[in-house]
Amino acid sequence: MQEVRHVVDYHQGREMEIVLMFADLRGFTTASEYRLPYDTVFLLNRYFAEMSTAITASGGFVDKFIGDGIMALFALEEDIVRGAMSALRAARDMSARLDALNRELAHDLTEPLKIGIGIHCGGAIVGDMGHGRARALTAIGDTVNTASRIEGLSKRFDSELMVSAELAKLVGASLAEFKTIEVDVRGRQDKIAVLAIPRARDLAIIDAL
Repeated sequence: MQEVRHVVDYHQGREMEIVLMFADLRGFTTASEYRLPYDTVFLLNRYFAEMSTAITASGGFVDKFIGDGIMALFALEEDIVRGAMSALRAARDMSARLDALNRELAHDLTEPLKIGIGIHCGGAIVGDMGHGRARALTAIGDTVNTASRIEGLSKRFDSELMVSAELAKLVGASLAEFKTIEVDVRGRQDKIAVLAIPRARDLAIIDAL
């Protein structure tokens, strides 16, 4: 009897309301120039392991690794509000885990690792894309591009976490203490409203809705 594989419908291609997260190591490319290739690979893999654990433990899906960056999807299996909360919990855990990793590797680092995280929500096309062994679940669309741009703002505002105003509305009081800022973003005519959060590990997020 032939085995029938169950495939969730979004794998075939579907427009969905999801939450996007991009995370990037700050200044790692420059720092890696002075490391042996073995040391660079070891350090990156330790970082990826910690960040991936935080993402998946909070209900997220690690879409891909891009250089020293990470793209993750939330709200694939839960509603958009819970997905937004899951992404914020993941960011909080990522920040805490990075602190722990910096302490563990202090003797190997000339300065602590720093991270920039951007989170945004909205409609995107989700599905298995690519070819052959490179085929994998991912998302495309303006929401994805905007999330990436929002992550890029973290360096400008010297903040670990940047959150879109759209996502902040979903979670309500959890982000009420942070002011909304309107900023110009490369590639977009209209300004984007965002919240800058200096340390993601300090987020006071409720654990259930």
